[in-house]
Amino acid sequence: MAPRLQLSGITKRFPGVVANEAVSFSVAPGEIHALLGENGAGKSTLVKIIYGVQKADEGEIAFDGRVVSIDSPREARALGIGMVFQHFSLFEAMTVLENIALGMDEPPPRRELEMRVREVLDTYGLRIEIVRALLQQLKLLIMDEPTSVLTPQEVEQLFDTLRRLASEGCSILYISHKLHEIKELCESATILRGGKVVA
Repeated sequence: MAPRLQLSGITKRFPGVVANEAVSFSVAPGEIHALLGENGAGKSTLVKIIYGVQKADEGEIAFDGRVVSIDSPREARALGIGMVFQHFSLFEAMTVLENIALGMDEPPPRRELEMRVREVLDTYGLRIEIVRALLQQLKLLIMDEPTSVLTPQEVEQLFDTLRRLASEGCSILYISHKLHEIKELCESATILRGGKVVA
């Protein structure tokens, strides 16, 4: 079976710094894969490339065995890639539903959306950003430090959800500095240092 995500030689340069240098690794369907490294190792740049926020200078991305060009988050979402950022992009003045609809490319009518949100909440019992991602028929969920604002109980709930998603075939790419979380949750890890894969 083809990997869900296969990165080959991904390189990204910014003036005066190489953020990612020939990064290659793969994530299998239903795998919870950690992306580790200290601040400045190139993790955030790499996931932004996968999510279409930035463009790699070199290298290629294959998704479900097919080489793809992901030029925007919209294209990433169309492939089934969702991302929950470290700093949530929610708007205080809006309702939960409005916030969720805002993050969707083609939100369904309000009543249908309400029903789907309720279903996801009942099934997974979760925070809004994650609900927003889950409404998209995910194949790959990228999580960048998702537990930094959660209580231990919420972390437990999140992990249950991620395990459940993985058991349904969704791959998860998980960034965290908390090694106890990585040990508890992830099956495998790629470690970056100075923009390169070191282990």
